[in-house]
Amino acid sequence: MGNSRRSGAPAIEAENLVKTFGDFTAVDDISFTVPTGTVLGLLGPNGAGKTTVVRMMTTLSPPTSGTARVAGHDVLREPAAVRRSMGLTAQSATVDELLTGRENLRLIGDLYGLPAKQVRARADELLEKFSLADAATRPAKTYSGGMRRRLDLAASLVAAPPVLFLDEPTTGLDPRSRNELWDVLRDLVRDGTTLLLTTQYLEEADQLADRVIVIDHGGVIADGTPLELKDRSGAASLVVTVSRPEDVDRAVDILAARIADLHLDRDARRITAPSEGVSALAGIAAAFTEAGIELDDIGLQRPSLDDVFLSLTGRRAEHSGDPDDETTTEEPQG
Repeated sequence: MGNSRRSGAPAIEAENLVKTFGDFTAVDDISFTVPTGTVLGLLGPNGAGKTTVVRMMTTLSPPTSGTARVAGHDVLREPAAVRRSMGLTAQSATVDELLTGRENLRLIGDLYGLPAKQVRARADELLEKFSLADAATRPAKTYSGGMRRRLDLAASLVAAPPVLFLDEPTTGLDPRSRNELWDVLRDLVRDGTTLLLTTQYLEEADQLADRVIVIDHGGVIADGTPLELKDRSGAASLVVTVSRPEDVDRAVDILAARIADLHLDRDARRITAPSEGVSALAGIAAAFTEAGIELDDIGLQRPSLDDVFLSLTGRRAEHSGDPDDETTTEEPQG
């Protein structure tokens, strides 16, 4: 998101977090900090350990070792202060389907012990902000998936927490609902909220995160801005799309005189080559113009985060939309 607002101590800190269940290590020595007013994306496939990290950070599961702080409060020594300082949106919407949208939000405010007048005003404010005002008096069971997700996020904001944890917030949403939720999250960060976001959607991390940590099998395998991670997967490529099929071979000859290792997709009239940088684009475009070759497009294409994940793990990230498959990492019952 490129938000540069950073002040004072980090809003979220994790130091050498480890979580084991018997002989199984779900999270293996993970550390990170999240500056105030920024977004950290935890990126990884199903079962990578993302949800376990969130459970430790939000006091739902104690670390086996290591420490964590939220808004300056230690998750083990000050759990109540941590919970007062943060909101959590889990993978599955937790709204009460029998209550209306407004009643759901007021219930959360009552549970926080907020004054009734403040709760009413806050509920109406959030319903408006999340485009739910027209449905405020309808039972939540009549809401679409996207509406329930927005209501769930609104519920996590009733007490206006400075820190928000989002565990795969857009899983199961259609593209339009996902984009709408992204817009809401951008607004929250502009207003100063700090986000920790887990996702297996590479585009989501690219769209929202100032910094991305890629985790796999419980450990960190990469850390950096989306741009830094893309650069690690290789330089940008020059991509030229020729307008007329009869000009493709001449276009190849022009590029071959400047750049080696061209790749031609003749059906798409697309030529891909190693980039020589932005400064070389003008000269290449001028050469095509001088030769009378029309182009549909010319530009630089960086590796995607999908390419990053492939280079780091040897496989594509999973986009099944299923919740993290972490049943083996759940707390023993009883």
